[in-house]
Amino acid sequence: MNSNTNHKINQVTENTLVIGIDIAKHKHFACAIDERGRVLQKSFPIMQSHAGFEVFYERLLALKAVHEKQEILVGFEPTGHYWMNLAAFLTNYGIPFVLVNPMHVNRSKELDDNLQTKNDQKDALVIARLMRDGRFSYPRILDGVEAELRNGATVRSKIQEDLNALQNRIIRWVDRFFPEFTQVFKSFGKMAYAVLEKTPLPTDIVGKQPEELLFLYRQVDGMQSPQLPKARQLVEVAQSSIGLIEGIVMARFEITTLLSQHKLMQAQLNELTAQLLELAKQMTDYDYLASVPGIGDITIVELLSEVGSLTQYTHPRQLIKLAGLTLRENASGQQKGQKRISKRGRRKLRALLFRVMMPLVLHNPAFKVLHEYYTTRAVNPLRKKQSIVVLCGKLLKVLHALCKKKMVFNEQQMMKDFTYLQSAA
Repeated sequence: MNSNTNHKINQVTENTLVIGIDIAKHKHFACAIDERGRVLQKSFPIMQSHAGFEVFYERLLALKAVHEKQEILVGFEPTGHYWMNLAAFLTNYGIPFVLVNPMHVNRSKELDDNLQTKNDQKDALVIARLMRDGRFSYPRILDGVEAELRNGATVRSKIQEDLNALQNRIIRWVDRFFPEFTQVFKSFGKMAYAVLEKTPLPTDIVGKQPEELLFLYRQVDGMQSPQLPKARQLVEVAQSSIGLIEGIVMARFEITTLLSQHKLMQAQLNELTAQLLELAKQMTDYDYLASVPGIGDITIVELLSEVGSLTQYTHPRQLIKLAGLTLRENASGQQKGQKRISKRGRRKLRALLFRVMMPLVLHNPAFKVLHEYYTTRAVNPLRKKQSIVVLCGKLLKVLHALCKKKMVFNEQQMMKDFTYLQSAA
């Protein structure tokens, strides 16, 4: 048991009133126990409203006085977003609160009655007893720029998802009414959208000269120089198109609607990205993170929105654990299982690191050399994916060191560390 766990256990003394809360959308349930796990107050409801929170606060004070406790520790499992309002209320009243892992609650609920029963009243007691055993984590309530970044990045992610879904709908429309379109445009760039806006159907193209099409496409905002070879290809494939010819009135309405939605969402995404970048530049970490070749502004925004300032972490292992990159192994006796990453962490952060690392091993000389070393070393060579996982952890260590020591990335220094690693091997 490490010192951090001991510290958590020591927080619950004979003077502590422990309150476990099971979170729900409209009505929470709370249970009070002492440091020995004895129930002082059976589960009672808390309404998700200002009046309900005030009643809960008065009840806390009453329980504290009746049982002669000097301190209160409140804990709950972070179910969705429903816990945030109660957390803000407790913060305003200066009442400390902690978070309990929902998986721990699920796996320990049978210890008391040996039943798989799950209900709000039972879960509140389970949460309280987990808190007594020190099985909780300290939350960090975001404020200021970090809170704006987190909220903004969440909105940006949702807009991007909607934009991708809209793109798929446009592709589906093209497959039905102008399947030859993808022979001309392998990807959807500015000219592709200009074509769909001005001449979405093959019948709009047949009978026109390429120069006439170019004149139409230049009228689209942002389309300065459409390509003549593409226009010629369009004229050629439109002559023998197998696209549907029935229901084209509504088909034209559909593509017009899809394109207007796409244009609006893209504009919103661009505006939001610019605002998030300005917020990220206000944080001291930005300049140090931006000094790493291969890490762009969008990556920095997403990273800071997930972890906040890297300077708040005392050790990079905390970041690695947060990303779910710590190794787990199943071993019994002489049998050694294969090591895999735990994936107990933030999925978005882990996905971000993988997306960043792929171009880094291709274009950043320091990470490229490390990747080659890990995959080709004589002793215990790693597979490519294993090397990427190791390098994701290495990247977090590097970024943490840059922000902590307030220094920019030095490729030569990292290569010196690599030379030392080779000599030690």
